[in-house]
Amino acid sequence: MSTHNHALESKKNRLLAALPDAEYERLLPHLKPVELTFEKVLIEPEETITDVYFPHKAVVSLITTMENGSSIEVGIVSNEGMVGIPIILGGKQSTTKAIVQVPDGGLQMKADVLKSEFDRGEVLQSILLRYFQTLYTQVSQGAACNRLHSLEQRLARWLLTVSDRMESDDFQLTQEFIAQMLGVRRSGVTVAAKTLSQEGIIHYSRGNISIQNRKALEATSCECYQVMKDEFDRLLGKGSDRRD
Repeated sequence: MSTHNHALESKKNRLLAALPDAEYERLLPHLKPVELTFEKVLIEPEETITDVYFPHKAVVSLITTMENGSSIEVGIVSNEGMVGIPIILGGKQSTTKAIVQVPDGGLQMKADVLKSEFDRGEVLQSILLRYFQTLYTQVSQGAACNRLHSLEQRLARWLLTVSDRMESDDFQLTQEFIAQMLGVRRSGVTVAAKTLSQEGIIHYSRGNISIQNRKALEATSCECYQVMKDEFDRLLGKGSDRRD
């Protein structure tokens, strides 16, 4: 890949696109294009993190799994962020699994290289720390949401979040996978999705989901979606700082 094309690939991730020229150019030689295929595991819990990832429109779920095998999604990473955030905090392992739920491309970098760049204390450090705060908000608000809000509200919030990350109202996700992400039985997702479909809010058929009425979906969702979105916009901006 030429340097020009490589640079264009980097701009598809908002964290990288927000960097000033000097830092941006310094990272380029260390960024390798990678295909993030469906259900590809990027990080396993309690294993040393050797690489970090900057997704484009791929959506990566951060999963916590219990001893009995049950699991739930605690965070989502896409073109607004980075997979492997424990590295910048001084940790070399994660307690969560990072798995691709929506395939697309991304960029891969050696974890030790990123940590060295982070330790320079320049703009990259500031951006990654702000991103960590948005991720913390997502995890903490999600914990409250999973305990206090209905499945229909949680499903609406989750679909809106995935849609924002993909920058699309159409995507492919099976009910089984959604149920795993929400930590519920598939039958519950079937009922909730059917309700949203009957109300004309979404269209769902054989794993294909299309948001038909976004305002109605936002109204169905709990306040958690807006809390997370507002915090993201406050800390990382709405895209105005992107290198175009």
